[in-house]
Parts: sequence; structure tokens; C-alpha cells
Amino acid sequence: MDHVEFGKYLSQQRELRGLSRDEVSQVTKISPSLIAALEEGQMERLPARVFVLNYIRAYATVIGLAPEEAVLRYEEVDKATPEPSPVVLERERRRRAWLILCVVLAVLGVGAYVALVMTGKLPSPLPG
Repeated sequence: MDHVEFGKYLSQQRELRGLSRDEVSQVTKISPSLIAALEEGQMERLPARVFVLNYIRAYATVIGLAPEEAVLRYEEVDKATPEPSPVVLERERRRRAWLILCVVLAVLGVGAYVALVMTGKLPSPLPG
């Protein structure tokens, strides 16, 4: 069983009990988008593991499953899922760092341009 199959299991159990995602969301106070991510096995859209475990407990309670049994099923799936290698994690970290650096430089460039225009050191691009 993988995360997608676990999510399908939760979804099927919810549907068997005649509950909608919105109803589960209202009772658990978990956003519908997080419930959808959980049911679709999209772990990248979910927060840290400790939150996911609490979401599963709350979800299971609302739909009438034993919360600890649902958590145990999830933990079996989670253990079976291989962790990304350090090389992959480092590559992702560097990609994010470069993206942040580019955004910061772009914001600084625009800010400097606006400051120069406002102080009169550069002509205004707008006619007037």
C-alpha cells in the first residue's frame, strides 16, 4: 500500500458513511484542500508529519474509524515510502536558494529604479 492507496481507503470509508469532504472539513476544522491532498495521497501538499498524524486521527474519528488503527495504517505506508536521497534534497535546497536570490535581486532592482526616478536622478518613464 502507498500513500495514494491509503488516501483511497480513507475516501472510500468516508463515502461509505455518506459524508462529504466538506462535512469532514467542517467538523475537523481541516481545510478542504488538505483533506483532498490526504485522500489523493499528495503528501507534498501536506504539512509536517506530526500534523498529518493528527489530521488522520481527527478524520478517522469523524467518519467512525478507530483513530489509532488509521494512524497505524498510515505509518506502515509511510515507512514503506523511501526517503529522498541526500543528493536530491541538496539539489532541491539549492534550487530554492537560487529562486529566492533571483526574486530578492529583482525586487531590489525595481526598488532602486523607482527610488532613482522619484529622486529625479532618472527621467520618469511616464509622459507628463
